[in-house]
Amino acid sequence: MFQRSQIAHKLVTAEQAAARVRSGDRVITGQAAGVPTALLDALCARRDLKDVEVFHVLTMADAPYCAPEAAGRVRFNTIFASASTRTAVQEGRADFTACFFYRLPDWVREHPFDVAMVQVSPPDRHGWCSLGVAVDYALAAVRTAKLVIAHVNDQMPRTLGDCFVHVDELDCIVERSEPLPELPPARIGPVEEAIGRHCAALIRDGDTLQLGIGAIPDAVLLSLGDKKDLGIHSEMISDGVVELIERGVVTCRKKTLDPGKCVVAFLIGSRRLYDFVDDNPFVEMRPVDYVNDPNVIARQDNMVSINSCLQVDLLGQVCSEAVGTRQFSGVGGQVDFIRGASMSRGGRAIIAMPSTAARGSLSRIVAQHGAGAVITTSRNDVDTVVTEYGVAHLRGRTARQRAQSLIAVAHPDFRAELRGQYRAAFGEDLPED
Repeated sequence: MFQRSQIAHKLVTAEQAAARVRSGDRVITGQAAGVPTALLDALCARRDLKDVEVFHVLTMADAPYCAPEAAGRVRFNTIFASASTRTAVQEGRADFTACFFYRLPDWVREHPFDVAMVQVSPPDRHGWCSLGVAVDYALAAVRTAKLVIAHVNDQMPRTLGDCFVHVDELDCIVERSEPLPELPPARIGPVEEAIGRHCAALIRDGDTLQLGIGAIPDAVLLSLGDKKDLGIHSEMISDGVVELIERGVVTCRKKTLDPGKCVVAFLIGSRRLYDFVDDNPFVEMRPVDYVNDPNVIARQDNMVSINSCLQVDLLGQVCSEAVGTRQFSGVGGQVDFIRGASMSRGGRAIIAMPSTAARGSLSRIVAQHGAGAVITTSRNDVDTVVTEYGVAHLRGRTARQRAQSLIAVAHPDFRAELRGQYRAAFGEDLPED
């Protein structure tokens, strides 16, 4: 039986833990609501360090390691630029590494980090801590790093699944009670409501869903109240899924893989979500090389992936992560799930987005992407594009048919212009609505 005395020699302050990091070290941390901000703040407070790399994916907190004054001491690297790290990436003060999310644990194992910093729940009576809300690549990081520093937080939910690390695997333990960052509810307006209704019409009873984060996924969830026996196999979930579970809409009974379980790699939401998943066997946390592996996803019959993007061109090519050559976010799990859902028996891959950007001044459906644009999802992978104006079915359609379908769901103010641009680019006319 675990006794607290077993870890007494490992208990340190955040500053003492950060002092174990040496110049030139590569440091990997948990992500999203699992970012160990206390440890990173202590690390960035050191002025004696040189050339330390800090890696994580998404963060909901400030990023002092991306500040201009951190140059030369700490440099950030990521596969996903978020609000507090995006400027540093765009200005070349931080690095971006292209990587499919499901491949990240393999990359971590192939290129082990010197230090792993993670946030965990307190040890149970057997000495096991849960990685809580962010398992994804963190388990691989703990198992491969030379030095493992854990922030033990009694406000971290003890989630269940393949998400446990033993106190024997931890070299330093910092005990600190700290609220997890919470995600405020997304603002859902008439555009998002319409997109949600169109997506919901494509979902059948018994389907298994993958959804992202933000107003569109939340709007889709709000439109699913009349469905039955939906399942969840998704890289992440938020509060909207809890609502559907409690209403009996999401049961996971019809899943062909992991029936009866809501399978997730990380969680972002409010305290309501964090309390719901605490010690809840219905929610199974798994590493992302399982959850996002297209071959695993393909084993789930009737798998439906719903993702958003920045732009779609008239060939069906999707740009989700960059504005021109400027990195905006990352590939996330979009391609993982689109490919897995496309291989699933009865599966469907949906791209959903508002028809315009910049307060209606720009069309998100374009004739051609601009020079230097990053294509996240190829035209061969996309099944369906949804805007507030309807559904464009692309699977099995010719290039001409694709363009017609996409223009039909573009904002009316841009349809004539898009037809003209198509004519100029491809040398043929498209019929008007």
